[in-house]
Amino acid sequence: MAGILANLRLTVISGFVLTLLIYLIVQIMAGVGIMPSAGWWAFFFRWLHVLSGVMWIGLLWYFNFVQAPSMPSIPDEQKPAISKVIAPAALWWFRWGAMSTLVTGLILAWLNGYLMGALSIGFLDSGASTPIGLGMWMGIIMWFNVWFIIWPNQRKALGIVASEADEKAEAAKTAGQFSRINTLLSIPMLFCMVAHQNGGFY
Repeated sequence: MAGILANLRLTVISGFVLTLLIYLIVQIMAGVGIMPSAGWWAFFFRWLHVLSGVMWIGLLWYFNFVQAPSMPSIPDEQKPAISKVIAPAALWWFRWGAMSTLVTGLILAWLNGYLMGALSIGFLDSGASTPIGLGMWMGIIMWFNVWFIIWPNQRKALGIVASEADEKAEAAKTAGQFSRINTLLSIPMLFCMVAHQNGGFY
């Protein structure tokens, strides 16, 4: 057990194996067999969507609640450990968590039959998909910010691509502002997502 926990890859693989075992045990105990039903795939993609979202929003909140506020109190000689090692690794998981959240969310909406209603914010289904639609559009805006504003600017700010000092400072400011926009949007976005699963706003 100690060997598994000492290695992150083995820990994550073990988490997926344990999940599979739980699935098999519950299915067998319920007497329904181990083959997934058609509805099971919607559940599976919801699980992947939530898993991806925890990675994405967890890192967004880490950047905004932990890393950014702590940077001024870190001695200058220690800051390269953050900017050269920790931040690039965290940003990799951050942007791919965003991509996975978006893709699994769109697949989930399609499997459940509300993709077009949600993208129209309820106009195509008499308002039934308004909560999830609002949440989806906030998520899409946040995904766009990650891939096309925050990451390109962070590459400059962290020195991953060559930039002049004032360009780095401006890039860091822009990335920080859009990261804060995403933090702001994450709160109503999650509210809308939960509202859709629990009967809407009513």
